[in-house]
Amino acid sequence: MRRLFATSLLLAACAAPGLSAAQQYEIDLSRIDPAAVLSTGGDVLRRASTPSIDALFQAVLQSSRDPRESRALCALFEPDARRDLAAFQRTVDTLGPASRNRFANAFTDLAMSGLQGQPQAYDPAMAQQVLRAAAVTATLLHDGFMLGLTATGTDDASRQARCSSFRQMVDVLKDRPQRERVLATRWLLSEGLTLVADGQPAAR
Repeated sequence: MRRLFATSLLLAACAAPGLSAAQQYEIDLSRIDPAAVLSTGGDVLRRASTPSIDALFQAVLQSSRDPRESRALCALFEPDARRDLAAFQRTVDTLGPASRNRFANAFTDLAMSGLQGQPQAYDPAMAQQVLRAAAVTATLLHDGFMLGLTATGTDDASRQARCSSFRQMVDVLKDRPQRERVLATRWLLSEGLTLVADGQPAAR
């Protein structure tokens, strides 16, 4: 299943209509750079449909419940982490088979809808409101949540605290309406686990 994640994205972008899945996977993509094919990844994300973004959230949710896989995911959502295609591919390659399949399917759907769709409405301020509301709920449910959320250190203890808060935040978001989950997911993909508690605007 090596390169499945990147391959699925390329097939979504490049495969000719009418080919079966088996025929599509016979295409030799070994010399093609996935990052180059999806060089407009930010634009793809802006055009991605609500269901495709929510499918990505569901993949993150499932992996966040596994202690080993959640550590890999948490590194992606550090405020200063890269969240481009290559970074996601490196992370997904470390996950178990079921999670790799979930992410491959999610990103295939996201790529297809993003390449074919129109720009989606997105309000960063509303996304922050959703995340702050989720943070309030998580604070009531989990001791130490806010300490982890606001931890700024780069040491292992700070990263583990942020990771724990990230997992708790995702668990709260699963019970929110789809529209709110998608707003929050778009924010997290863009900014990571940052600017949730302090309410300051993101740099643009």
